[in-house]
Amino acid sequence: MSPYGCYVKFTAQPGQRDTLVEHLLSAAAGASQATGCELYIINTSPTEPESVWVTEVWRSQEEHDASLTTPDSQAAIKQVLPLLAGSPEKIDVLPVGGKGFTLANETSG
Repeated sequence: MSPYGCYVKFTAQPGQRDTLVEHLLSAAAGASQATGCELYIINTSPTEPESVWVTEVWRSQEEHDASLTTPDSQAAIKQVLPLLAGSPEKIDVLPVGGKGFTLANETSG
């Protein structure tokens, strides 16, 4: 299994950013219990008042994808969709390491 990460940009309907953030923070609490979730951070933009970025790192893309199929995730998605001013933008990445993240197959030496 290779680690998987993504950055997802959500653009809220005007005046709905804070509500969107609340829903995404709730999703982050759920993600902390999800198998394989290493990092799930909600970020707001200092220059785009309706933008919210989610930063995710998972042990594998399979674990990420599986997390989206749970009943709790499906319910959260249904609550978030009406708050959005378009489709989320997603950038997939392959985490390789750094502060706060260690690859599962790395060994100390």
